[in-house]
Order: sequence, then C-alpha cells, then structure tokens
Amino acid sequence: MSLTDTASTLPATSGPLKTFTIGDTRYTLLGTAHVSAESADDVRKLMDTGEFDAVAIELCDARHHSMANPDAMGEQDLFQVFKQGKAGMVAASLALGAFQQRIAEQSGIQPGAEMRAAVDEAKRLDLPLVLIDRDVGITLKRIYRNVPWWQRFSLFSGLLGSVLSRQNVAQEEIEKLKEGDMLEATFSEFAAESEALYTPLIRERDRYMALRLAEDAPPGRYQHVLVILGAGHLKGTGEHLEAPLPDSPTTERESLEASPPPSKLWKILPWAITALVLIGFAIGFSRNTELGWQLVLEWFLINGVLSAAATIAALAHPVTVIATFFAAPLTSLNPTIGAGFVAAGVELFMRKPKVRDFSTLRHDVAHLKGWWKNRVSRTLLVFMLATLGSAAGTWIAGFRIAGALFGSAA
Repeated sequence: MSLTDTASTLPATSGPLKTFTIGDTRYTLLGTAHVSAESADDVRKLMDTGEFDAVAIELCDARHHSMANPDAMGEQDLFQVFKQGKAGMVAASLALGAFQQRIAEQSGIQPGAEMRAAVDEAKRLDLPLVLIDRDVGITLKRIYRNVPWWQRFSLFSGLLGSVLSRQNVAQEEIEKLKEGDMLEATFSEFAAESEALYTPLIRERDRYMALRLAEDAPPGRYQHVLVILGAGHLKGTGEHLEAPLPDSPTTERESLEASPPPSKLWKILPWAITALVLIGFAIGFSRNTELGWQLVLEWFLINGVLSAAATIAALAHPVTVIATFFAAPLTSLNPTIGAGFVAAGVELFMRKPKVRDFSTLRHDVAHLKGWWKNRVSRTLLVFMLATLGSAAGTWIAGFRIAGALFGSAA
C-alpha cells in the first residue's frame, strides 16, 4: 500500500482529500461536512471528472433506505417493534431524526446533503454504490452496552432532552456537524470524556468502514473508488487502510456488528426482585393475614397508580390507562413481559395509527408537541413512560414491603 499524490490532480475541494493505492486500486477519501452545501458541491465536482468507477459512502442500509423512502417508518409493524424490544432504538432514531430536522429548519441545509448528492450522481453516472457504515441501530446498542450502567440514563435522557428542546440548536453544535457526523455531534459532550462511548461511536466505525471497503470494493475489483465520509472519520479510516487489512475481513466485520450480551446481573436481577417480593408476601401472611393483604394491596396500588399516571402523562387512551393500572402490578412479577408492552398494545388497538401519522412522523417529532400529537410517536411515549412508571413502582413498593416487614418484626 502506498499513499499517492493523485489527489493533487483532482479538482480543489473544500474538504480534505487523501488517496491510497492498494494493489491495482486507488481509494480517494473525501472528508465532508454533513451540514455544508460546499461538501455536496465537492461530491458533484469530483464525480463529474470521470476519474471514478465506484463510489463508497458513509451510510448504512437503514439510513440509505430512509433517505430513499422518508416514510419507511410506516413499513414497520409497531406491535413487532415492541415485541422484539426495539422500541427504545426506534425512539432514539426518531430523536436523532428530529435533531436533524431542526438543524435543517434552522440552517436551511439538510444534513447529509453530500450523501444525497453521491447517491444521485452514482445513479446518474451508473456507478456502483457501496454502503460502508455500520447500521445506526447496532451502533446505538453497542454504545448502550459499552457505557457503565450509571451513565446510560444521563446519556439517553440528554439525547432526548436535546432534540425535544424548544430552543434553537446552538451554533456550536452546528459547527460540530461540520467536522463530524450526526451521532458524533449528538454525543460529543460525553464522547470527549468517555473512552467507553468513544470506542463504539468513533473508533469501531473507522475500522468497520475500512473492513467494508476490503469486502465490497477490494483491491482489483475497481480502478478508482471515491470514498465519501465525514471529516472526523478521515484520519482513522485512512490509518486502517494504510495498515494491512485481514485476509478475511468478514469475520472481524461481523464481530463489530454483534450486540454485546447484557450483563448476567441484569438478567438475574428481575427474577431476584420477583422472588424477594413473593417471599415478602409469604412472610407477611405467615405473620398475620391482615399484614399479608396489606402488602399485596400496597404493591398493587403503588405499581398500578404510578404506571397509569405515566400513561396519562403520555395522553394515552382511557382504556389504556385502566389496562395499565391493572396490568402493571402483575407484569412487575413476571420478568418476561413488561407493563410498557401491555400499555402499547392496548394503545395500538384503541388508536391505530393512520397513514397520515406515518407520513408526517419525521416532521412531527421535530417539535415537542408533535410527540403527543402523532399516534406513532405517542405510542412510543406510552411504552416508555409506562415502563418507567412500572420500574419506579416496583422499587418503591419493594422498599415499602421491606419496611413493613422489618418494622413489624421490630
């Protein structure tokens, strides 16, 4: 592999250019700004030279599909989203989309314009298009698994809070987008101070994109590949291309796509809590029947009221509120099903989203009121808030039971 000066023969660009030669193939990396009309012009200018016979871009299949079909969310079965435990990831993706929409409204530039230009130009010139970035859902999962548990709440509450804010996006955040990408700008406050966050967010994706190039545009397949990626990834991805890549990049690439398994503690904890609560009931009844029924009633009321109140905050249907009130105390004793799943299922039955809810979803979630106005996003709120309400109820009621038992023993 050698670093060549081929970039000097190409038109001048606003973003940095680096060209590598590996075997019989040259790879020209263009570092772009994701909120910049100039970067989109750079892409068109380079592709018009006729120098390239393939183009690779920093997009995954999901984001490419979303770009080509903005209403792609409408193709998803919401019930399956909740059943498969993907509600949190969908909500996070919507929040990122809301942030992107607000950037577009404020700056007048649609983030990712250079990627759209690359897709359009590749189609016009009939060039192969290679998608090299890792799926955004996998990246979010690996971020979630990699950061310490005490940082997760502040991380995602900060994400949701920033994108739902009524205030304009700070100019500093827009400037960060000119250096990196949407994920980097959103989590930049945490990434700078957290190696656990920086690794899946930046370092892994640099490696992943180099591996995808080795798989889908290996040396010898094309003569000259234009690689379009955020300027923040140029250095890292280039370093991986300079170093010898593995003979079998697929194995390593698949390892970077795997979702890390949850900690054994988090698998055991729900069952341990259930066992402790049931033991508490048994101890209460063994001491005094009245005490036993008091503990059961408190468990039922605390869980039911907090979960139902949470669905009211989400403006859920009255039937959903009632169903959640009765379901939460029972689901809290069954780790295989959650109150949020029941609440979302009832809400979907009572208020099935309409076509217009899907068609306006991206615009609605860009504004705070829109999350409650749109039936799709409101169902996600019902799920998340009911889940939080049930979790709070479980801990509060659990401590109440422990207090009652130890207090009576004293």
